[in-house]
Amino acid sequence: MHPAVQGLITIIVGVGGCVGYFYLSNQFLDKVLFPPRGPNAGRNINRANQIRPWLFLFPAIFALGLYLAYPVFETLRLSLTDRDAGGAFVGLDNYSQMASEPKFWEAMKNNMLWLIVVPAASTAFGLLAAQLTDRISWGNIAKSLIFMPMAISFVGASVIFKLVYDTRPVDQDQIGVLNAFWLSFDGGALAVLFLRLLPATILLAFAAFMLYGIYVSLRPLLWGEAERGGGSWWTMPLRVVVALGSGWLFWLSVKSIFNLFTVSMPYGEPQTWLTVPFWNNFFLMVVLIWIQTGFAMVILSAALRGIPEETIEAAIIDGANPFDIFFKIKIPQIMGTIVVVWTTITLVVLKIFDIVFAMTNGQWETQVLANYMYDKLFRANDWGVGSASAIVIMLLVTPILVWNVYNARKEMR
Repeated sequence: MHPAVQGLITIIVGVGGCVGYFYLSNQFLDKVLFPPRGPNAGRNINRANQIRPWLFLFPAIFALGLYLAYPVFETLRLSLTDRDAGGAFVGLDNYSQMASEPKFWEAMKNNMLWLIVVPAASTAFGLLAAQLTDRISWGNIAKSLIFMPMAISFVGASVIFKLVYDTRPVDQDQIGVLNAFWLSFDGGALAVLFLRLLPATILLAFAAFMLYGIYVSLRPLLWGEAERGGGSWWTMPLRVVVALGSGWLFWLSVKSIFNLFTVSMPYGEPQTWLTVPFWNNFFLMVVLIWIQTGFAMVILSAALRGIPEETIEAAIIDGANPFDIFFKIKIPQIMGTIVVVWTTITLVVLKIFDIVFAMTNGQWETQVLANYMYDKLFRANDWGVGSASAIVIMLLVTPILVWNVYNARKEMR
């Protein structure tokens, strides 16, 4: 049978089944279960109206239970059993084995690095694009071009960037854009500017931002502002964790700056970029940043357009310059939208799999949790450790989901 015919039959059967279910269930409710006649007609009508919403909700609840709730409980059960022992219950042995594997901690470290870099970069570039494209006459065309990567699958984008990072032998022409750019340097002034001074400046700015993050995180604890401001008790350990993470990133930035000026660069030799430890993670992140920037731009552009003009006009009258208007007037008013965009991209990052699988398959120290789970489940056939890693991913995603739902309900109230 032709696939188009199969698709048409599926649509007809699906829609017809839904219509038939709702019609027949209402008929059964009104004609058989609670008929609106006899001495109890009023009570039957009330009971039928109480049950009717659940009839409409039942298909959705059943589908959610079948495709979401059941897999969660089954994954949890599998994480506590051992396949080689015939599915015997082994408690937390799988989690202990997973925690003892260097690849798991490599995946955790890389996931944390992705979480820090990708949401921040995507949101920042999206905000910048939204602000700039709203100020030019051909802004809609620019927005379309920036948003276009969202239409490309992660695997398709990975194939594109594998060509960008492609490496050919020295005696052949380089088709990889990055290697063609790299081979244009010979150690002269341009090489010092683009390969040492410019990256060092970016890393220095990032290190300064991390220092500011440490200051903001620890200030309430050091000067007792949390007690005076009535801050929640659970924010204190969170601030310490943020400060420690910022300190680690500050140290990495300073060390990278030192390495930039001491390393001997192999000019004239094409590089296999995806095999360079640590930095290859950033080459993979570029793919997701390229895709998610368009999403961030569209959402933040709508938020910027929703800012009341009166506040901007008042700031201009008071003598505010464009930077003051952007950072002190516009940003505070759309901070809620920025947080939503940030957390949405964070959820995507926590589940990242396609890009790593298609470009490096977790080799050369690029392993992430989802790819680690895939390796355990489908390559090593170890359902215990694979399911345990899936539970870890779920536990990492859940707080962000709960926080998003809480904020959404708070705004609705």
